[in-house]
Amino acid sequence: MSNITVAVLAPNGFSDALGKKGTTSDITFYNLKRGESTVTFIEPTRYPEKLSSLFYTISLADRVILVVDEITATFGETVLMLQCAGKAHGYIIFRNYLSPDQIAPLIKGTVLEHYETIENDPVGLREKLLDAAAKMTAHQKAKEGGNGGTLPIDHHFNVKGVGVVVLGCVTHGVIKKHDSLKVLPTAKTAQVRSIQKHDDDAETAVTGDRAGLALKGIEADDLDRGYVLTNDQAIKCSSVVTGRAQLIKYWPAPLKEEMVIYLGHWMQFLPARLTKVTAEGDWRMPELTFTLEKELVYPPGARMVLHYLEGGKLRVVGTFTLP
Repeated sequence: MSNITVAVLAPNGFSDALGKKGTTSDITFYNLKRGESTVTFIEPTRYPEKLSSLFYTISLADRVILVVDEITATFGETVLMLQCAGKAHGYIIFRNYLSPDQIAPLIKGTVLEHYETIENDPVGLREKLLDAAAKMTAHQKAKEGGNGGTLPIDHHFNVKGVGVVVLGCVTHGVIKKHDSLKVLPTAKTAQVRSIQKHDDDAETAVTGDRAGLALKGIEADDLDRGYVLTNDQAIKCSSVVTGRAQLIKYWPAPLKEEMVIYLGHWMQFLPARLTKVTAEGDWRMPELTFTLEKELVYPPGARMVLHYLEGGKLRVVGTFTLP
């Protein structure tokens, strides 16, 4: 079975025509299946009220569907988030008589410049994405093994007769039934009792899969969104991180110490106090040190999105890359 996850950045409910509605919270999942191919659609249900809703949706995605029916500050913020998250594969649907030339100046030099313009045809779009998922199989299997698997948790709950179940997308590697996984940033471990992918039992979950894991050895109260299940020894946790930032070209002034910036990585959207700023030359590319109350979980070389929730209409700051 192969899966691709698609962020649907459109009016809420657009995905009703694309898949069957599943888990709903500040992000809403829709599922589509044909044979061994599956597509997971995600909508940012609480955006623009909650910027985290947009970040989570985009962070999880392999591809993007962007519906443009008006040019607003929200559209601009979405473009900035996609650029900072590096989401290079996507489709644009124009409505309300808008055309590509009207947004061309706004997306020039961004990842959206290479998105494919498509018709507002749900049937055709479903087929296009299922075909793309089918072609992922060989690529995914080539990634199996390696240094173990990693799954950030986006939802968790108790199921009667099953126990603790977590939902998430495998970022890399493979997770197998009966694996013992660290539950980061805690010191706990949990064993995989069983795996489901789109309601089918499975022995493994590999890179790109959306999976439900039934766990033993841990309680639901021990878990939270953003926690990471992994047996990859390279994954780190820290409450102090230092790295290089690149601020967006629209950001008006240098960042200052004591600002509270939200770090977005995987399913984490954590407040962090800026404790040191070193800018030699270009102030848009400073070295930053952040201190967090809750430990950040990340692999070496992780790239994150910086958010400033007090920024009014400009809440996306730029990117932050760790060594």
